Amino acid sequence: MSVTIEINGEAREVDVAEDTPLLWVLRDHLGLTGTKYGCGVAQCGACTVHVDGVPRRACVTPVASVSGKSVVTIEGVEGPEADAVRSAWVELAVPQCGYCQSGQIMSAVALLRSRPTPSDEDIDRGMAGNICRCATYVRIRRAIGRAAGRSEGDEE
Repeated sequence: MSVTIEINGEAREVDVAEDTPLLWVLRDHLGLTGTKYGCGVAQCGACTVHVDGVPRRACVTPVASVSGKSVVTIEGVEGPEADAVRSAWVELAVPQCGYCQSGQIMSAVALLRSRPTPSDEDIDRGMAGNICRCATYVRIRRAIGRAAGRSEGDEE
């Protein structure tokens, strides 16, 4: 079956079964490998993308369910929140192994778009479900706070 989806602002047509997970369409059919496979059951967050601006786990999202919707991956996420998050990630050396970082960044950008000045509690809630096997959670929270314009130590 042919499915047309909008990925990072561009209409893309793929010939796949309608129940094919979006993650495999992105990685295997479109070559967008920034979105990672972690668990396959929507528990780790490594595959997080935005669908119409809302974070979604691509590993359990059937491609047919995003037809007519805007999908943004780590390769295409833009805007002031994305720039601030990327900058803070680098400044604070957030990644260790880096495997989960695309999903972490996508969730962080969505959080800042919905709550521009999040508390640590807001950050913890907004990032719940994004697992970092290297346990860089303190740096992640600090980087999101910095991206939101908080000074170091504001809520620590």
